[in-house]
Amino acid sequence: MIGAMDMPVNISEILPALPGQRLQRGVCRGLRQLDFVCVEELIPCAGLRVDVMALGPRGEVWVVECKSGRADYRADRKWQGYLDWCDRFFWAVDADFPVDLLPPDTGLILADSYDAEVVRMAPETPLSGARRKVVLRTFARAAAGRLQLMRDPGAGV
Repeated sequence: MIGAMDMPVNISEILPALPGQRLQRGVCRGLRQLDFVCVEELIPCAGLRVDVMALGPRGEVWVVECKSGRADYRADRKWQGYLDWCDRFFWAVDADFPVDLLPPDTGLILADSYDAEVVRMAPETPLSGARRKVVLRTFARAAAGRLQLMRDPGAGV
């Protein structure tokens, strides 16, 4: 008889431990349905780390900040710095989050661990050409570097 420890595990179904990470997973899944690709925990410049940066089919760049609760939102002092690194900015929260806390001139995504839905489109503020080039290079290098480390974990040492 095979014990539970001997059963193969589908890594993609293991839920992240932290609530914000669970929201990130749902956001990335939901945005994939809109033909976006995502990089989580991306550092666009020193001092900033976005929860999700998404690249759309026409090259549009979205930043999504995932907030697991009121305290998490109130502790965030850097979110306005993310506006310079995207065409649209969104908050991602779960169904229990008090959405009236969020600035009305930002996008809103309702998410859980498995999916997400854009419920309020963020206003568009297109990146300049020079900034877009930096953002796309940063996105591509982060994605490629993570893929390389997945395929060859020893390459990062």
